[in-house]
Amino acid sequence: MAAEGSIQLPATMQAVVCHGPEDYRLEEMPVPTPGPGEVVVRVAAVGICASDLKCYHGAPLFWGDKHRPGFCQPPIIPGHEFVGNVVALGEGAAEKYGLRLGDMAVSEQIVPCWQCYYCLRGKYWMCDVHDIYGFRKRTPGAMAEYMRFPSGALNYKVPKSMPAAHAAFIEPLSCSIHAVERGEIQFGDVVVIAGAGPLGLGMVAAARLKNPRLLISIDGNDSRLATAGRCGADIGLNFTRVDVVDEVLKLTEGRGCDVYIEATGNPAAVENGIRMIRKLGTFVEFSVMREPVTVDWTVIGDMKELNIHGSHLSPHAYPTAIRMIERGLIPIDEIVTHQLPLADFQKGIDLVGSGGQSIKVTLTP
Repeated sequence: MAAEGSIQLPATMQAVVCHGPEDYRLEEMPVPTPGPGEVVVRVAAVGICASDLKCYHGAPLFWGDKHRPGFCQPPIIPGHEFVGNVVALGEGAAEKYGLRLGDMAVSEQIVPCWQCYYCLRGKYWMCDVHDIYGFRKRTPGAMAEYMRFPSGALNYKVPKSMPAAHAAFIEPLSCSIHAVERGEIQFGDVVVIAGAGPLGLGMVAAARLKNPRLLISIDGNDSRLATAGRCGADIGLNFTRVDVVDEVLKLTEGRGCDVYIEATGNPAAVENGIRMIRKLGTFVEFSVMREPVTVDWTVIGDMKELNIHGSHLSPHAYPTAIRMIERGLIPIDEIVTHQLPLADFQKGIDLVGSGGQSIKVTLTP
């Protein structure tokens, strides 16, 4: 194993910096250097997420009983879906992570503190400090030429045969895998996944591996529903043309689906799910909503006795996501629709915001 060291690096780099809502600028920044246990990578690709879009527009964040004015703490370099080539290793990092200079690597989106109540009990993805790349000042993100993985980060080697734009999808696919795991899908289940964006498509591909009896994708875009079919969905329902609740009930002899996973960020999809799920079914809420959502809790409790599961981040899922992409278990070429240079970050944000012209947009620093 190589000892700590670095490839010759420049003093400065280009980076996108968030200064506030709709105030993102391409700036010259110092190139980070690694401390003990840290890794510096040359960013090869970074994806733009729906949560990045919410941050861009300054949407509020609710976390426990605390309210923050926005998703991120500006000034901050955004970007939490990424892959990079290792260019510098701090003392002990090579041995700890099994990395060498030149390796391609990813890091889980959260850098746990390893000292709070949840970290000490192994639930690191619920860390109270909650440093996530691109959102908190302690963890600048990947919309830059270089970035640092802090000591305590969870890092993984990526096969060099994997195209960088595909490897940047490891993070969202990992989130999808965790949401599917939260659904506790059984053989013979009827599973509905609401939303055929990047996360929903990843959920379809992951759910297919659970061998449900019927896997249904719901979206308002026929092109995305077609992609969902190639991810493994048996049926695609376009909510702009059919009553999706009625259709699911027809397909299940009036009982409703066994598992419903919400990945739209639209309050209407929450209510539809409560209506179309069977008694004793499992409802998984994944989305980050822009506003509070109200449903009839009597249906959840007294009428249906539902299992309501949240889904947050992607614990223990990165190795599985890497294998899924490497083995072609998801049509990644159809999902990664746009690859833009870093300087075109505003075009990328606008593409994600418009929704209809893209699925996953990546930037190449």
